[in-house]
Amino acid sequence: MGLRITTWNVNGIRNPFSYQPWRENRTFQSMFDTLEADIVVMQETKIQRKDLRDDMVLVPGWDVYFSLPKYKKGYSGVAIYTRSSKCCPIRAEEGITGVLCPPNSSTKFRDLPADQQIGGYPTPSQLSSDVDEAQLDSEGRCVILEFPAFVLIGVYSPATRDETRTEFRQAFIGAMDARVRNLVAMGKEVFLCGDLNIIRNEMDTAGLPERLKKEAMTLNDFISTPSRRFLNQIVFGGRVIGEPDEGREKPVLWDLCREFHPRRPGMYTCWETRKNARPGNFGSRIDYVLCSSGIKDWFVDANIQEGLSGSDHCPVYATISDSVSKDGATIPITDLMNPEGMFKDGQRQREWSQKDCLPISAKLIPEFNRRQSIKDMFFKKKTPSTTAKSATPAVDGQDTSDPANTSFASVTAIATLQEAVIPAPSPKQTLSQSTTTEPALSQTSPHPKRRAEQPASSIRSPKKAKTALAKQPSSKAGPGPSQNTLMGFFKPKTPTPSVNPENQPAPINGNNYSPATIAEITTGDNSSPAEGSQPSSPFQTDDVEEWNGNAAGSKTTSSATHKATTSAVEEGKVFDPIQNKESWSKLLGKRVVPKCEHGEDCMSLVTKKPGINCGRSFYMCARPLGPSGDKETGTEFRCKTFIWSSDWSGRH
Repeated sequence: MGLRITTWNVNGIRNPFSYQPWRENRTFQSMFDTLEADIVVMQETKIQRKDLRDDMVLVPGWDVYFSLPKYKKGYSGVAIYTRSSKCCPIRAEEGITGVLCPPNSSTKFRDLPADQQIGGYPTPSQLSSDVDEAQLDSEGRCVILEFPAFVLIGVYSPATRDETRTEFRQAFIGAMDARVRNLVAMGKEVFLCGDLNIIRNEMDTAGLPERLKKEAMTLNDFISTPSRRFLNQIVFGGRVIGEPDEGREKPVLWDLCREFHPRRPGMYTCWETRKNARPGNFGSRIDYVLCSSGIKDWFVDANIQEGLSGSDHCPVYATISDSVSKDGATIPITDLMNPEGMFKDGQRQREWSQKDCLPISAKLIPEFNRRQSIKDMFFKKKTPSTTAKSATPAVDGQDTSDPANTSFASVTAIATLQEAVIPAPSPKQTLSQSTTTEPALSQTSPHPKRRAEQPASSIRSPKKAKTALAKQPSSKAGPGPSQNTLMGFFKPKTPTPSVNPENQPAPINGNNYSPATIAEITTGDNSSPAEGSQPSSPFQTDDVEEWNGNAAGSKTTSSATHKATTSAVEEGKVFDPIQNKESWSKLLGKRVVPKCEHGEDCMSLVTKKPGINCGRSFYMCARPLGPSGDKETGTEFRCKTFIWSSDWSGRH
């Protein structure tokens, strides 16, 4: 398939998504794929800059250029979407007269250097003196893109609403006529498309005889109105009553739909919604695809898509062949629709990139610049990292240059001993080892202090590690470390031994290792604790273990364990872990259904009667009601068991 250009008055850029087939997959990319278009020119977008969203700007594989109204909200507006894989413009402008300025510039388009201009700007004599040229471009009615093949003009011409808009309408049409003719006179090819709001002749509207009779107008009068006269003078084969206007003697554009369907009746593109005129095809043809003579033979098809709903207009398209003839040579269309060096003989030489965006591209608006769609975040090819690898030696084949492995070397020894139980060293050994092992830690960790304070149980990804480091207690004297997890409520705290201040060992941070313990593990020093020192396990467990000099330890009986734990509670003033678990189980565990006087589970009901108890649930006997008076058969009234569930603690 060649290159297709589609024009569509969408009556609001999001309006089509309320209709089939667009509502199934509400994305612009799927819409363009359904249209099978490579360039989509939208009119009447009815948005302002503040209304732009990611899904309409960051469309994967597409670039977009907007012309937005400067004053009126929810009015007018033109947008041109271009498929980056097929075409890429070399210049872009907003407005028909050239008096607007590029973004972040005070220089008008028509005052830019010659190599940056599209050209063909109307001269003062070609413009109406009744309407200011800046006013003509204040309503967001035109976007112009230049490709190496031709200049594409997407317009939304003003409609005839009332007499107050007549002057503005005629001034805009005159500026459009002058711009097209000036570009053709420069030797450039032109493709003009959009909603012109002009009925060309009697074939392009329904019910014309009745309308003429009602308005007491002849057919010649109808054809001779200023807007129709303009259109019939600029297109080949147009019906012009009398002599052509000065400067408009020669037609310059071809009406492509009529060239491919010269006598087709009912070829309408717009229907009045208030009268529900579309099902009966009672409409008018006011949307056009027009081209200059030099590229007319490039087009292989042009038609309307009246079956596609979504607006009071239907899409109109024109398709260019895969290969076209230019200067006697056959050239792939992609070579002529992209900047030099992007395609050669139909083969892509380099990919489209953000650098190919032109100044008025919506992708360069600060809110969207250097951003990507969510789909691109998941499907974009990963670029190889050029960052030099760290000089830190690898441990056991691990790549320490990876940020996720930066802490691997410093905690490998700790990780391998997580299931072992190592007694804590004496205070003297602790102080000496923490001094001698500091250089060893600094060789493998860029931050030895932080690595020493980090517990083995908190080895995690770098992002979480930052949070953990931020929670480390300060060196100031205080009540102790903060509680990080609920697990600490269920584990006994190690009582602090009463030792002399000068021989006091380094503090142990809750469930974490002390710095000395980490130093001992990483250096491989497993010396036994000194006699008389308080042994403690670096790993907290639910069981209390007794330690001897020649064994890792042996568990005492459960009664001895509970007794030792209770003793530790009394001495260290900490809660009994077993009692702790029971208390939390009562609060957090599943509620136990109470028993009635029959020894059966009660049933839960909710009070529906209005009053203070409305909405409260309660328990009562599950046996059915009955009049016999036999309790054993369950046919008496329910038993007296009645408990409000909000008052039920789960204890019998």
